[in-house]
Amino acid sequence: MGYSDQRFNVNLSILFTELPLLERPAAAAKAGFGAVELWWPWVDAPTPERSELDALKKAIEDAGVQLVGLNFYAGQLPGPDRGALSIPGEESEKFRANLAVAADFAQSLGCKALNALYGNRVDGVDPAVQDELALENLVLAAREADRVGAILLIEALNAPESPKCPLVSAPKAIEVVDKVNAATGLGNAKFLMDLYHLSMNGEDLPSVIEQYAAKTAHVQIADNPGRGAPGTGSLPLEGLLDQLKKAGYEGWVGLEYKAADAAASFEWLPREARAAR
Repeated sequence: MGYSDQRFNVNLSILFTELPLLERPAAAAKAGFGAVELWWPWVDAPTPERSELDALKKAIEDAGVQLVGLNFYAGQLPGPDRGALSIPGEESEKFRANLAVAADFAQSLGCKALNALYGNRVDGVDPAVQDELALENLVLAAREADRVGAILLIEALNAPESPKCPLVSAPKAIEVVDKVNAATGLGNAKFLMDLYHLSMNGEDLPSVIEQYAAKTAHVQIADNPGRGAPGTGSLPLEGLLDQLKKAGYEGWVGLEYKAADAAASFEWLPREARAAR
């Protein structure tokens, strides 16, 4: 058990950011990883030029890594935004314009998981109106994901760092997962369990795992405090991942932590445990 028993992938939107985007897949491969995930890389472009999509696809293929997770368009990330799909007007329209583009890109690389970030509350807009729009957009996203044989991930963030986001607890995210599945009948909406965000909320992580492992299709980790590599904070990540495994979780564990030098930050993970399995 322990780290050697997990399937890890590197989030290239938070690690190796000292390199240009197109060089990061090869850097992950050089560090021994066989799988990567990404936030939507074009923060200003929900529908980038075909040449940009093709260049990223080629970089991933040339590196020999598997893309295992991709975010739909989510606004400025990292930055002030926490998603676009619940924000009336231009942001919602950008999210919808991105759906087929992101799904097709994922399909072209065999990626089976698409993450839809909920977005912040907007001053002066009734939260019920935002939630109605969110459900509409998540239903569209679930159908797009299903079209390409993928699941739709819904993630809980944390209240201290995302005070305007309403999805800042595991139960709240699960509620949205259940609503989307009830609305579509597809059953492909699943929980993205980010142990860093949940710990920042002060949630009881063993209890969250016990209750929601069956609805979880992707896990992300960083230590707390600091959002650094495992071992830089006080989260018992190895034990929590063991518990997930025992609860039947067999999916990917995304490394979504901050490190000034990504390559040097992987010492906690033996090289033989890094390859995709």
